[in-house]
Amino acid sequence: MAKDSNQDRINRIVEAAEKHFGQNVDRVTAPGGEGRSSFRLHFENRDVIATLRPNFRRTHLEAFVLDELAPHTSNIPKVLGVVGEIMFQSDVGQRRLNQEIARHNKAKQLDLAAEAVAGIFRIHAAARKTDLDKSLPHLGANDDWITNIVDAVDALQPYSRGISSTFDRSAVASVVAYPGRQFVKWDCRSGNAAIGADDRMNWFDFEYCGLRHGAEDFAWLIGDEAWPVAPDQMVDVMIDAFDPECGHEIADYLEYLSVYLTLHCVQRFKLIIKEAKKRGWLSKEKVRKYDDAGVHPEFAVQICKVGQYFSAQSQLTAPLTVNFEGAARAFAQILRDGSSLKRA
Repeated sequence: MAKDSNQDRINRIVEAAEKHFGQNVDRVTAPGGEGRSSFRLHFENRDVIATLRPNFRRTHLEAFVLDELAPHTSNIPKVLGVVGEIMFQSDVGQRRLNQEIARHNKAKQLDLAAEAVAGIFRIHAAARKTDLDKSLPHLGANDDWITNIVDAVDALQPYSRGISSTFDRSAVASVVAYPGRQFVKWDCRSGNAAIGADDRMNWFDFEYCGLRHGAEDFAWLIGDEAWPVAPDQMVDVMIDAFDPECGHEIADYLEYLSVYLTLHCVQRFKLIIKEAKKRGWLSKEKVRKYDDAGVHPEFAVQICKVGQYFSAQSQLTAPLTVNFEGAARAFAQILRDGSSLKRA
C-alpha cells in the first residue's frame, strides 16, 4: 500500500512537472529515499527538485522565503514554480555535505566546515535585507517549548548519577527564551547542504524556518551527531566567520550558542536512543546516505562529547558536563560490546 501511495505521489509530480516545464521527465529518483517529500526529476537537459509535502502550507512558506531571499544570496535553491501543492526548485547538487565531508582529510573537512558556517551567516545577512522579520513565525516562543527543552536533560540521568541540584533550570530557561529577531533556517544539519558541479555549497530545505536568536542554525550544524569536526575547532571556525552585523557581540553570541547547543545535544541524544530502541542500530553509511538520525553507538558517543564540550563553556550548563561524560562512557562500552537497545 505504501508503495502505491508513493507511486501516486510521483505520478502527480511528473504530470504537474511535464505540464509546467513543457518537457517529458525521463526518470525520477529519490535522493532521501522513498517516503520523503522531495524527488529529483531528470529531464533531458537538466535536473529539477520537486517537493510535495504532507502540509502544503510549509511548501508555500518555503517558496515564499526562497523568493524573498533570492535577490540577496546565491547560497540557496531558486524556486522554479509552484503548482498547487508542489514546489519545483533548482537542483543545488548531488554531493550532500554530510557524505562529502566524510570522504576528506581533516584539513579539507575544516575548509568545508568554514564554507558551511559562512554560508549560514550569509543567509542570515540576506534575510536582514528583507521584511521576513515581519511575516515569519517566532520559533520556540511558548513556555511549554522552553520547559520541555530544558527538562529534557533528565534523559541523561540513566547514564550518570542524576542531574546536579546546581543546574539552575530557571536561569537556563530565561536564556533560551530568546525573542525572535533573526531569521533562522532551522534544521541546518549537514544533510541539508549540498555541493554543486561548480563546487559551490548551498543550503536547502527551509520548511521549518522562522525567527529566533540566530545561533540555533549553528547548533543544528555542530550538534549533528554525524558531523566529524571537533567542537573546539568549530568554535574557531565560528570566530573566524562571525558576522559583526548580526546584532550581537561575539562573546555573547558564543555564550548563547554554548547554552542552546548543550540542550540541542540532549535532543539529538534522545532521538538516537528512541530510534535505537525501535529499529536497532543502523550503519553509519546508511545514516549518511539517507540523512537519517544518527542511530549508531559511535554517533551517540559523538553527540555526548559535543554536549560535554559546550556544556563546559558556560557556568549555566557546566553542571551537565559530568552527565555527558557518563553517557559517552556508557555508549562507548555499548560500541565495544556490540550490544543492541532494540526492544522486542
